[in-house]
Amino acid sequence: MEDTEFQALYALKMRECEEVLARYLPEAKGEQKTLLEAMNYSLLAGGKRLRPILMRETFRMLGGRGRVIEPFMAAMEMIHTYSLVHDDLPAMDNDEMRRGKHTTWYVYGDAMGILAGDGLLNYAFETAMKGFDFAEKKEDEPAQAKVYRYRAVADALRTLAEKAGIYRMIGGQALDVESEKKQYPLSESQLIFVHKHKTAALIEGSMMVGAILAGGSEKTVERIAECAEKIGIAFQIQDDILDVEGDSAELGKNTGSDEKDHKSTYVTIHGMEKAKADVEQLSREARQILSQIRGDHEFLEQLVLWLIDRRF
Repeated sequence: MEDTEFQALYALKMRECEEVLARYLPEAKGEQKTLLEAMNYSLLAGGKRLRPILMRETFRMLGGRGRVIEPFMAAMEMIHTYSLVHDDLPAMDNDEMRRGKHTTWYVYGDAMGILAGDGLLNYAFETAMKGFDFAEKKEDEPAQAKVYRYRAVADALRTLAEKAGIYRMIGGQALDVESEKKQYPLSESQLIFVHKHKTAALIEGSMMVGAILAGGSEKTVERIAECAEKIGIAFQIQDDILDVEGDSAELGKNTGSDEKDHKSTYVTIHGMEKAKADVEQLSREARQILSQIRGDHEFLEQLVLWLIDRRF
């Protein structure tokens, strides 16, 4: 696939994600209108929509059909966005810019920023539960087929909760925050723990949910999880690289913050050359796993390649 063709296809898939997200946005009205406005401001601030794209493409690759994937796409983006809203707070990273716009707390105040993140997390699960609406029994279909679809939605919900929870994303964030506040450098194993949990967990969850809802076997879901973990770690290492080499205008946020905050990153521990080499190695291993899974994975493989060359 040529680069121009991939970019056009990615733009199309981003628009599809935006349309799905728009269908599940809470309407900003009522006494809690400001909260809902802050939630929507956060969700509509832009971004690559990487996680819902990975989710739907995995679903499609494994033969998934229908709209059951859509509430989960929206829910995952809400969870990802809530994590960024809280990450930007004065008590955390104290960032004023995100995706080229002022951060939620900066616009609405840090108290409303906390509530907006809380609202997004809770509303994500309200949204994902709507997946059961698409699992209703079809005419002239055995009852067991409906049970199977309900079980798939339930398994997807459990995966969503686990990957966003204390043993994955929040756990990784906790160690990251603790090391910053106590000003001690992370060891190599601790840094990999943070990358696997804070960043890779939601990428892993996105692709696993896509595989589960498509009816993938247990072995297939495990292989997808392995692939996604490699993508997630490579993605975060590339973020570490861009914090050193990236352009603030392209990234939509300030660069050089890791060095300024004396933060441990893959680059500070291993150096730039090894960081770049490891991103390429992890991406190669992820593509190799994809190539062994049935279905059309050309776009997913091209997406992994793009992730290691991205400048934003």
